[in-house]
Amino acid sequence: MKQFFAAKAEHPDILLFFRMGDFYELFYDDARKAAKLLDITLTQRGSSGGEPIPMAGVPVHACEGYLARLVAMGESIAICEQIGDPAASKGLVERKVVRVVTPGTVTDEALLEERRDTLLMAVARGRQGYGLAWADLAGGRFLVGEARDEEQLAAELARLEPAELLLPDEDGWPAFLLGRTGLRRRAPWHFDAEGGQRQLTRFFGTRDLEAFGVQGKPLAVAAAGALLGYVEETQKQQLPHLRRLAMEAGDETIAMNAATRRHLELDSRVDGRSEHTLAGVLDSSVTPMGGRLLRRWLHRPLRDQVLLSARHQAVEALLDSRVADDLREQFRGVGDIERILTRVALRSARPRDLSTLRDGLQLLPALRSLLAPLDAPALRELSDRMGEHAATASLLAEAVQAQPPVLLRDGGVIADGFDGELDELRRLSTHADQFLVELEARERESSGIPTLKVGYNRVHGYYIEVSKAHSAKAPTHYTRRQTLTNAERYITEELKGFEDKVLSARERSLNREKLLWEQLLDALNEDLEPLRDCAQALAELDVLAGFAERALALDWSRPRLRAEPGIDIERGRHPVVEAVRSEPFEPNDLHVYPERRMLVITGPNMGGKSTFMRQNALIVLLAHIGSFVPAARAEIGPIDRILTRIGAGDDLARGQSTFMVEMSETAYILHHASEHSLVLMDEIGRGTSTYDGLALAKACALHLARDNRAYTLFATHYFELTSLAEAGSGIANVHLDAVEHGESLVFMHAVKDGPANRSFGLQVGALAGLPRAVVGAAKRYLGELEARPVAPDTRPEALDKPAQMGLFNVPSPALEALGDIDPDELTPKQALEALYRLKGLL
Repeated sequence: MKQFFAAKAEHPDILLFFRMGDFYELFYDDARKAAKLLDITLTQRGSSGGEPIPMAGVPVHACEGYLARLVAMGESIAICEQIGDPAASKGLVERKVVRVVTPGTVTDEALLEERRDTLLMAVARGRQGYGLAWADLAGGRFLVGEARDEEQLAAELARLEPAELLLPDEDGWPAFLLGRTGLRRRAPWHFDAEGGQRQLTRFFGTRDLEAFGVQGKPLAVAAAGALLGYVEETQKQQLPHLRRLAMEAGDETIAMNAATRRHLELDSRVDGRSEHTLAGVLDSSVTPMGGRLLRRWLHRPLRDQVLLSARHQAVEALLDSRVADDLREQFRGVGDIERILTRVALRSARPRDLSTLRDGLQLLPALRSLLAPLDAPALRELSDRMGEHAATASLLAEAVQAQPPVLLRDGGVIADGFDGELDELRRLSTHADQFLVELEARERESSGIPTLKVGYNRVHGYYIEVSKAHSAKAPTHYTRRQTLTNAERYITEELKGFEDKVLSARERSLNREKLLWEQLLDALNEDLEPLRDCAQALAELDVLAGFAERALALDWSRPRLRAEPGIDIERGRHPVVEAVRSEPFEPNDLHVYPERRMLVITGPNMGGKSTFMRQNALIVLLAHIGSFVPAARAEIGPIDRILTRIGAGDDLARGQSTFMVEMSETAYILHHASEHSLVLMDEIGRGTSTYDGLALAKACALHLARDNRAYTLFATHYFELTSLAEAGSGIANVHLDAVEHGESLVFMHAVKDGPANRSFGLQVGALAGLPRAVVGAAKRYLGELEARPVAPDTRPEALDKPAQMGLFNVPSPALEALGDIDPDELTPKQALEALYRLKGLL
């Protein structure tokens, strides 16, 4: 318990897995907590202060499963191992915390999600905004960036979704940070820019950080230093796979805030589920590292049209040559080389990691030969970056068994013929069985005991077993080793000599294998950087081949990125809706350009307005990651942002109603949209009273069209907004139609020019299953409303009284003064004076 308390004092706030033989034990509060989280038995052992000590434990051989569950819950675990040799130790075996497993620093295969990055992030703050640093330890990536304000910080968190977040232990942080799973508070001095500079230059062995592009970025350097210190503190070993620090610049990408990512459902839906998302349709990559790269691309669409056109050309070359299928078939033999190389660097690789690496490297010549005839600069560059690594592949082929065991400790990992000394030691061990068979036959014959057996167990070693019935016949040169209920076990000088020789050979054989294994890891680490470049090239080629497969399977076309402003899409489709629908999808066109910047979209609920808007945003996004798009033709000018305001939802935890969330998202769009932004606005103003909502919707629409001048798709049920489409306004009307067939309603899903002429609200209510009596009553009320004098809003759902108090209704001195004027009593001069007075009051 003294050892336990010493280790626990170093890690008071996290669970301590304390090694005791074949189990990791937890004590006191750790035991109570783990028993609850893992549903394991809470027991007790010994006592302290007269009270039993609570204890719970998990088997060492099964600990990975338990660690994975704890990490998924956001817990961190300190692993306290026996570092001494139990056989050689006198008294207690020495124990020491050898690493700390945290949600953001895991590298073990069993603890990682295969197709998603597991990121650790640190955030520093200052007057200029926020500095960000994040690392993918399993993939060997270390990056930094900056955020100007809270909104941009929230957008970066939504993009990266770190598993663990490091913050200075200070007050005043935004609320959206504080409730995150995996939040770790660290002492503020860890986030010092000067300290971070020293720590980073020491780690990378450089005089300054100029080569990494972060010189003069104090907040980013402060965050990176805090992150690096935390990683070194928890991993307690060298990190040779983190060899680069890269700066991500926000102006390189199409910006999307957290709401936009949520509304577009890139790789998770609003309800948190991952099926029926864009990634679900698009991801046909074969390797896990390809799947992870695709998700990074989806969340970081680029603006560099030259780079994107090179990707499009590469996909087209793969399609035209029909090589994509052959490449993808080869990729089935390529494992997760990226993460394997990390485990090689951390010296935690297992035998099957190296056999997988060997098999993948052996496929490189075939992959390069498939790419050689293709005329695409991006593919040639990927082929060059891959290389062939023939020497490394040959070394692994010679050194590692074709099908090695799972663990090194079992032996049999190093291939026969690789090392003469190991082969000789193995021969001693493998010939043991034949010697024992021969010995047993000789002893039976010489002793006359037909049931005599020669055996072995780990406790007593080799023995000759004679049953009780024949024990009197045991020769005098037999020395008794063990007495059983029904038998006696003996040893002879010959068998003892053989035992010493064989057991020594087995132990020496395992030790020799461990030495050769370490030498093999040393050799691989010497070539780690080119091997990592190869893995990254393989991942990118896997994604591009997947794009080609999707384009062929789903009938997608190559987009054209142009310098001229505007978006022209012909017969565009929604990639996810089309994939899940059993009936054919109705394609639609989109044409927006400087003289036609806003489309006011009307039509019935369920008519397809939201689908039409989202499909165009997804087409633009797909084009800017290098993919083909679901359209017959797509030409897209410069785009700097995609901004959306779609759907209804509240944020009660932050005290925001549905309407407040709607207004907050709208405000962000109005403050950030530019003439190169694509904006989707769905049903603005529906969360408040009719007149206020209509006023807000009209004001927002005009601001977007006149001031922001963004490409805007503005869906609304306020038919009054269709009057905005005047000549020279840059606003046009389009609608999605429906037709009544008997008592049913048929949605056409086709976008047509001009405004809709009715909303079909009652029909949609009937389709939704409203009781017939309710629908009938609504029809009567509709008739009564339509018989009234026309009000500013004549929609059936506009039931507010004309005299309502609006959101912006405030007393006006000018209106009160105007009410006091009797025009019939004024002279022309008085009337003119009154007019000036009213003007002054306004």
